[in-house]
Amino acid sequence: MQPAAFVTLASTQLEKQVEFYSLFLSLAPRVNTPTYAEFQLSGLKLAIFSPKEDHVTEFYGDHALSAVRGPMSLCLEVEDLEGAIALLTTLGFAPPGDIIHASHGQEIYAYDPDGNRLILHQSPS
Repeated sequence: MQPAAFVTLASTQLEKQVEFYSLFLSLAPRVNTPTYAEFQLSGLKLAIFSPKEDHVTEFYGDHALSAVRGPMSLCLEVEDLEGAIALLTTLGFAPPGDIIHASHGQEIYAYDPDGNRLILHQSPS
């Protein structure tokens, strides 16, 4: 038996988070109650990686947006990284850094209303 898996984000501002993800994902939650919302995405991957040495503090050190940062990120594969950045900027959550160019594509770090780290990734064409 293969268990189902999903990612959960705790939030004290549920309505704001649901609105952010609804707008960013262009997707309505399939479950939406006063205490819980759930979005069904096309699939879920669990990836484990070692950050580059010059990015380690992003995952383990202090960050201006939050007193606590951990090694977990919500990585979202996008087809148009520039478009995703523009959408986040329009929503008021512009990524604070520059696009990172790597052998596996391009990515940028962004943050949701609670300061959860998002990695927006675009694979090479």
